[in-house]
Amino acid sequence: MISQLRTGVGIDAHQFGDAGPCLLAGLEWPGARRLVGHSDGDAAIHAICDALLSATQMGDVGTVFGTDKPEWAGASGVKMLAYVNELLTAKNFSINNVSVVIVGNEPRIGVRRLEAQELLSQILSAPVSISATTTDGMGFTGRGEGVSVTATALVVAP
Repeated sequence: MISQLRTGVGIDAHQFGDAGPCLLAGLEWPGARRLVGHSDGDAAIHAICDALLSATQMGDVGTVFGTDKPEWAGASGVKMLAYVNELLTAKNFSINNVSVVIVGNEPRIGVRRLEAQELLSQILSAPVSISATTTDGMGFTGRGEGVSVTATALVVAP
């Protein structure tokens, strides 16, 4: 039997807030402003979750972790990603790979790209690649108001 490949795309954006740690791609970024959200504001992990949930037809971040689910308020993105991985595993999906693009002026992703890739790959037991870019001053990311993240996932269906 030939395995069925499925792709999913996830997009998330969060604005910067005031005090608190900046959590992005599973890492804390000292000196960067906090990203605001119902959970920890980790737009990279939220986009990855959306991509995986989309590829497997299990909904999206709002379906699984929405504001109507108070038990996920303030939750760690790492915990959310591990939970999505558990959902996929329970339905016998396997992740082939995930690709992530972070758009924003801060934090400077390149200095910790490998660390973030290793962490996310470990959580998913699959390769995760991260790239980053700015928008040359255009839009909310260019003005330094927040970050936007797009993720794609390739999964193998049972």
